[in-house]
This record gives sequence, C-alpha cells and structure tokens, in this order.
Amino acid sequence: MPSPRLILASTSIYRKQLLDRFGLPFETARPEVDETPLAGETPVNTAERLAVAKAKAVAAQFPDALIIGSDQVAHRGDERFDKPGTVERAVAQLRTMSGNTIVFHTAVCLYNSRNGQTRLEGIPTEARFRELTEAEIVRYVERERPLDCAGSAKSEGLGISLLDYMRGDDPTALIGLPLIALARMLRAEGVMVP
Repeated sequence: MPSPRLILASTSIYRKQLLDRFGLPFETARPEVDETPLAGETPVNTAERLAVAKAKAVAAQFPDALIIGSDQVAHRGDERFDKPGTVERAVAQLRTMSGNTIVFHTAVCLYNSRNGQTRLEGIPTEARFRELTEAEIVRYVERERPLDCAGSAKSEGLGISLLDYMRGDDPTALIGLPLIALARMLRAEGVMVP
C-alpha cells in the first residue's frame, strides 16, 4: 500500500530542512492561523493548541493526507519570548535571557485528514543562557540575524555559543520540529521511517 500524501503545514525553512532528513516526499502549505495566545493560556498550551490548529488549517486542501503542524513557545514562567522581528527586539530579548534558563516548548501534531485522527506531543527543551555582555549580544544578532526565531537564538548556528547547556529529549525540538516524536507518529500511521 502506498504511503499517504505528507504535508508540512509550515513555510518555515528550518522545519522544512528538518523534515528533509527523513527522505520522504512531502509538500508544504501555509496555515493561516492567528498565533495570539488565548487569555490565561499557558505557554505549553499555546504551543500545543497552535500545532493542532496549523495542521487542521490546511486539511480542507488535503482531504487524504497526513498533515504535520508544529509550534514553539519560548518562555520563562509566564514570560514569553516570541519571534523578535527586529534587531532591537532581538537584542532586548537576549538581554533578558542572559543568565537565565529558558524553556523552549515545541509541539508537533500529525493529523490524518482521512479519518480525523490527531496525534500530539509536546517536547520541552531547557536552554541555560550564559551571562552575556552587551557586545556579545550585539555581535551575535548582527552575524546571525535571528529575527524569525522564538527567543532570538539559533542553537543550530552561532547561537550555541550563547548557552551554558541544553537539556531535552530531542535536539531537533529546539530547532522547531521534534523528529523523534514525529517519526514515532509516522510509524504509527504506517509510514516507514526509516
């Protein structure tokens, strides 16, 4: 039996690069989802709700597919660190994160649009930031331009130099798509990985 169509409900180049590791054919689609947290919603619940919402947002276009949705929220307690969008916001975020442990909660959803089955896992990664000097922060932001990354840090690049340590079950979760969890979900749907 042929594998079902695989759709990544994301236009993130980082998630696309990660999914490419599986060597499976897939397509991408842009989910139109309001990512504003709901009143009183925890960062963990936001990430998990949005991962499901992104997968389901493109389901009508792909009625017979396995659809992957993912979302990440960086936080320290209830304080969130979104995608900064500007150099100034990235610098400000990194000043706040300096010397602190930030949790990057990455949720992944695999939605089977044929039968409505939803699989969801959330993977937390703790990242302890070194005490950073202003010069280090500015130099990092100028070189890496992490304006499209939650928390302004790319651990897969120069951002690794900002950290004392990372703790988590899946190193790909911090980059934006937990491949260990996703592989487990795909296998449960009959997709051969590897």
